[in-house]
Amino acid sequence: MREYRSPLVGRHGEVAVVAEVLRSTGAAARTLLLTGGAGTGKTAVLDEVRRAAAEEGAKVLRLGWEGARGPDGTAALADAVCGVLAKIQDSRLPVRIAMVRRARSRSVGRGGELALLSALGEVLADAAQYAPFALIVDDIHRIPDRTASALGLLLRVFRPAGVPVVMAGRPTGPGRVGDAQLPVAADRVVELPPLSPAEVGELIVRRLGGPVEPGLVTAVLRSLGPLAGSPAAVLSVLAPLEDGDGLLELDGRTCLTVPDSRLRLTADVTELGRLGWPDGAPDAGTVGTAAALARLIEQAELRLDDLHRVRSLGGLPEAVGRALDGLVRDRVVTVDRDGGTAFAVPALAAALMTLHARPDLRSLHVMITSSVIDRLGAAAAGAAHPRLADHAAAAGPALDATLAAPLLLAAARTNTKLDSSRRVRAYHSALRHLPPHDTATVGVLRESAALSLRHADHIGVLALGEPLLACLDGPHGGDRGGLEWVTRAWAFSALHEHRSPGTDTSPGPRDVTARYAAALGRLPAAAALAGLGGLYGIGTVTPTALRPGPPVDRVPDAGRESGSGPVPSPAEVALLAAAVGGGAEFDRARRGPLRDAPDGAALDRLRNAAAYGDLAGALEAVLGERYAGTGRSTAVQYHAMVRDYLAGHWENALSGARRIETRAWTDGDARAGQLARALAAEIQLVRGEFVRAREWLDLIPDSVSHPLVSRARLGVRYWSGQGDGALEEAWDDVRRAREDGLLAGVDRLLLRILSITREGDGPEATHRAMEEMETLHEESASPMTREAVLLGRGMVHGDAADALAAYRLVRQRVDVPLLVDCCGCLVEVGEDPRRWLAEATRNGHELGMGRPVRSRLGASARQRNVSLPRRRTAREGPGERDARLIDMVSDGSTNRQIAARLACSEKTVEQRLTRLFRRTGCRSRAELAAAWLDGSLAQRGLVPGAGPHRHGGNGTAPPAG
Repeated sequence: MREYRSPLVGRHGEVAVVAEVLRSTGAAARTLLLTGGAGTGKTAVLDEVRRAAAEEGAKVLRLGWEGARGPDGTAALADAVCGVLAKIQDSRLPVRIAMVRRARSRSVGRGGELALLSALGEVLADAAQYAPFALIVDDIHRIPDRTASALGLLLRVFRPAGVPVVMAGRPTGPGRVGDAQLPVAADRVVELPPLSPAEVGELIVRRLGGPVEPGLVTAVLRSLGPLAGSPAAVLSVLAPLEDGDGLLELDGRTCLTVPDSRLRLTADVTELGRLGWPDGAPDAGTVGTAAALARLIEQAELRLDDLHRVRSLGGLPEAVGRALDGLVRDRVVTVDRDGGTAFAVPALAAALMTLHARPDLRSLHVMITSSVIDRLGAAAAGAAHPRLADHAAAAGPALDATLAAPLLLAAARTNTKLDSSRRVRAYHSALRHLPPHDTATVGVLRESAALSLRHADHIGVLALGEPLLACLDGPHGGDRGGLEWVTRAWAFSALHEHRSPGTDTSPGPRDVTARYAAALGRLPAAAALAGLGGLYGIGTVTPTALRPGPPVDRVPDAGRESGSGPVPSPAEVALLAAAVGGGAEFDRARRGPLRDAPDGAALDRLRNAAAYGDLAGALEAVLGERYAGTGRSTAVQYHAMVRDYLAGHWENALSGARRIETRAWTDGDARAGQLARALAAEIQLVRGEFVRAREWLDLIPDSVSHPLVSRARLGVRYWSGQGDGALEEAWDDVRRAREDGLLAGVDRLLLRILSITREGDGPEATHRAMEEMETLHEESASPMTREAVLLGRGMVHGDAADALAAYRLVRQRVDVPLLVDCCGCLVEVGEDPRRWLAEATRNGHELGMGRPVRSRLGASARQRNVSLPRRRTAREGPGERDARLIDMVSDGSTNRQIAARLACSEKTVEQRLTRLFRRTGCRSRAELAAAWLDGSLAQRGLVPGAGPHRHGGNGTAPPAG
């Protein structure tokens, strides 16, 4: 065991200490107490050390106090000791048993119990002299008080010589007299600390058998609260996810596909009692009360004074009240300064709600709400206590609508800046009480939509779909302008969540989709806004997409939102639509009646964003300060992904793609985020990970033909040996994009066609691609088509000046992937091939580019009779190489990802990590990362530098010349 490394996560030191105690013999034998909270792994440590000892031939016996037949106390301890002696088979066994029996028969009188304890110590010492062994005593917190007192006295006064003892149990609880003596009897107390977040991540990786998305670890930690460092609790949360559909393996990582609120402990009463209740398992009544309370807290904010009022009204039995007091006393439920209640462990509350059928708690919500309404009135109650809105919503039809509606509207209109989500929920609940024909309904819709947009809550706007459709289908008074603005806001939010409203690709029941499509037919401005989806890779291209609607009248009382808010005006919608088309149409649109005309730089950003289907980036360019660009919508996340892709931060970009994908699974709309999938496939393709690239593409329906998707499909098919068919399909996609008026991004597809045809399809195919690119630039005249034409001329005609001009434009725009292509072209046609080859190789390694790019650069180097530069410079010694390796480990990169970035095999990475572990003394990737991040490795001189490096930026070289 001296060289044994425990497989337990975060328990290597404790295992070593316990092993050392169990190895002690003779006069060196010691007693140790291993303590820790529920689920910290005490039994696992004992089992691991015992198993390792057994493999080496050592004898470790368990004192089985649970099977004692005698009464609690010394007699029960004697039974347990006899059970231990029976496992030591030698000639003196009958003598030892006889000594115990004689001492036990005399224990009735005065001093008899001490004599029995003395005899137990003697027989154990005698057995250890002939056959050395160690004792372990688990779960000492469960030993009856009298038996625990006897054991403590045995170990303190009559300690068996030569017998090392290891005890394990929870910290001593208040009122426990017996087990309080056991810590005093120990020579050393070792406490198992909670696992660190890094160790929890390592435990999850081991359990799931591979790398995981960081968001999964964060969600598990958040769901466990104070139990976050408990290994048993972590594994308990993972078990339901593995048994259900809560996990998805994506791009080599396991991701979470359910909301954090659905993470729960294993729904077993014994398991919940062991982990959730510090002082033992609760009775069935307490569990039932806890489950009902969890449901109440889930539906609305609950305070202690609410429960006291309900109790005074006779709505809460006295037994339930006592159970609630017990939950607070056991720290299962916490109470803040304002009296608000919450479960300390959210995963426990989620598990409790699955144990029992959903109770009907509406009467309690009605009592809580009515007790305040009776004193203040409905509107005053909502304004004074906005939290009552959730109770009114949970009460549903059980609360009179004439009371619920004014309370909900007053709560929604209260200036509660710190909790906009509660106000949004109140608006939605009020709309359920207001009929569509009510004159106030459209105003409430408008207020709710404006509030949600102000806080970038697009899901909140989408939740207005049903009441909005009800108003559109029936009479809506004279506020047509307000209703149209809400409809446009709904379409705006749908696009942010990458849903195409009013088409066959929009999620939801068919009848709802058809009703919304019919409503769009009556509202041209909203239809034009919805039509942007197809142009930006969201759904299909519709005939109305390129045809802006007529101007919309100013909306009374909503002019501020419609005129200066984030919802674009019809003229701005026309500009957004024209950005994907030809140059002449774009010029006409930018001269339209725009409220704040974008400058030249903003227009360039608009067209660049349109090429990547980046709706949030396009809105940011057109709307300026009116568009906050905050929130967590799919469009905003995709915008961040595009930025990371262009800047060369490809690990961040892939992480963003996984977040978008798992969110689509969580929302039940697997059709969202098509361009994120295409961009992720492009990254994996360039890295040489063809299988993963194909997995991303398989998630995209064949009907989607955006140029970004077509480019990735062409690359995957060509480098998989299907070159001829891939090129024909790509040319079909170019033709289809032209027919749809979708020119933005076609230049990137043509560049890939041009690159492929140069490798062996002959000059005719190459010139066809070049002519098509020239024609596209004449029609579009965008910054990106200019870059493509210049680069294409350098590739086809060997024009070094054009290639250099393309390089400078691309470097200014910050597009690291295309910059590598520019450098590769300059290797072939430039005056200093070594310089361009060095830059291309450096950027390529930072991106982790694989075989396709490396082979192309190698061919260019051979053409100019130069050698590929070494990966590392002469100044970079072993310390620098190790620092870079540890940096990537601390970022959570897998061996496969590290190998791709270092251009070596996974076996080489594993060998280097093994050497690092040996030199640094770290025993896991988590320990290595922790030592790197806190600077201790540098302080000990094991690696250079005072702290971790960060390889950010795009890695570009200074301007040429």
